[in-house]
Amino acid sequence: MTERNGKTPMAIAALIDRARTGDARAFEALVETYQDRIYTYAARMLNDPVEAEDIAQETFLRAYMSLARFRGTASFQTWLYRIAGNLVIDAVRRRRRRDDFTFSIDEPIETGHGSFEREFADERRGPEELADSAVVTAEVGQAVAQLSDTLRPVLVMYDLQGLSYQEIAVILGVPLGTVKSRLYNARIQLKMLLTDLL
Repeated sequence: MTERNGKTPMAIAALIDRARTGDARAFEALVETYQDRIYTYAARMLNDPVEAEDIAQETFLRAYMSLARFRGTASFQTWLYRIAGNLVIDAVRRRRRRDDFTFSIDEPIETGHGSFEREFADERRGPEELADSAVVTAEVGQAVAQLSDTLRPVLVMYDLQGLSYQEIAVILGVPLGTVKSRLYNARIQLKMLLTDLL
C-alpha cells in the first residue's frame, strides 16, 4: 500500500530507522516527503507565508530532536501534523497577545511554493475569469481564517489537505465523532460567511 506521498509505510519506517541512527540524508528525505504538506497546512491556518515557513522549519527541527521518542503508534505524517498544529496554536496565541490577529484579503498568498490563487485557478480561462477566480479564492481564504481555532484545523485538514477523519482525530487528540461534528459546524459557518458569494 502506498501513502499519498508516494512512499510505502515500510519505506517511511526505513527512513525513520536510518534517521534515528544519525543518517542526515534519511531525515532530509523525510523532510522532502512531507515539507510541502506541513507548509501548506501552516499557511492555510495562519494566512501568512513567512510565518508558515517558520512553523514548517520548527516542526521538522522538533521532529528531529524528538525522533527517538517517535513510537510509531500513529503515522509519521500524523505525528508531524500534531507538532505543526501545536506550533500553529502557539502562533495564534502570540498574535492575540500582540492584538494584531488580522488577515488581508487584498493580497494573494505568494510563496516560494507558488500562489494559492494559481493553485486553484484554471489557466485555460480568460483574464477576466482568472481575476474573478482570484477574488473568490481570496474571499474564501479570508472566510476560512475567520473560523474558530477549533473548527479551522478540521476544515483545512479534511477539505483542503485530504486527511481522513481518523488521522485528524489522532492529530488533534479528540474522538472521531468530535472531528465529524467540528467539520459539519465548520462547513455551516463557512457557508454563512460566504453567503454573498453563493
